[in-house]
Amino acid sequence: MDSNPLKQYFRQPAIYIRLPSQGQFYPKGTLNMPANGELPVLPMTTMDEIRYRTPDALFNGTATVDVIQSCVPNILDAWAIPNVDIDTILIAIRIATFGHDLTIGTQCPACSTESDWSVDLRRVMENIRAPNYREAYPLNDLEIFLHPMTYRDINSNNMQQFQDQKALQALENPDTTDQQRGQIFADMLAKLTTITTQALAQNIAMIKTPQAMVTDREHITEWLANCDRTTFTAVKDRILAIKTESEIKPLHIKCTNCEHQYDQPFTLDMTTFFADAS
Repeated sequence: MDSNPLKQYFRQPAIYIRLPSQGQFYPKGTLNMPANGELPVLPMTTMDEIRYRTPDALFNGTATVDVIQSCVPNILDAWAIPNVDIDTILIAIRIATFGHDLTIGTQCPACSTESDWSVDLRRVMENIRAPNYREAYPLNDLEIFLHPMTYRDINSNNMQQFQDQKALQALENPDTTDQQRGQIFADMLAKLTTITTQALAQNIAMIKTPQAMVTDREHITEWLANCDRTTFTAVKDRILAIKTESEIKPLHIKCTNCEHQYDQPFTLDMTTFFADAS
């Protein structure tokens, strides 16, 4: 087939980014890292924007995966992206498509004044850092090595939580008996415990004991389910602390009315993040 004479007019990279992970934690064959460590990011196509307007595809994660692989072609399997890179990649795609300015609504907690605040997404992206996963977390005679969850793990956990929330809606049904409500609560408690244990295990790369190096996720999950409460809480707190290090920092805002300064969390709501500038 002859080369398309319009090929020179296809979309071109708009920006280049360095991943907070520096390409670590990607299984072989899921990332094509350039020699200079900078990944080209293309603007979204019309089809990419349609994907983000498809509720089912957005809910089950396929929209995000398809758009990332379309706009960052060096990422060959977006399901394998470690969570420390996801925000950087999504922000970069929005910058490449719509520019670096984003307007958000905010309300002053002191005087309740509502206003629009302009955010420079380049600054937000530059401040994202990956935690140091090389250092082991010592716990009694164990050494626990952590690693970031993949987008596949995060999406799977989110879907489980959504299904559990739907199940809880049965409690509001006037036809539900007290016995049924009790059973629903018991089932939900068991599921919540299982989901929490699985999520913690997904953050653990390896546990070093005096006798062995344990990497099997089933063994790690079984240990978390059977360790004492103090140990479980210590592991959970360590993982949450590491997770906080890689999160987008709150925006520092000064009220235009009373000049009160406050912090506002900044999160990527996919239902609006790629829609407000279209």
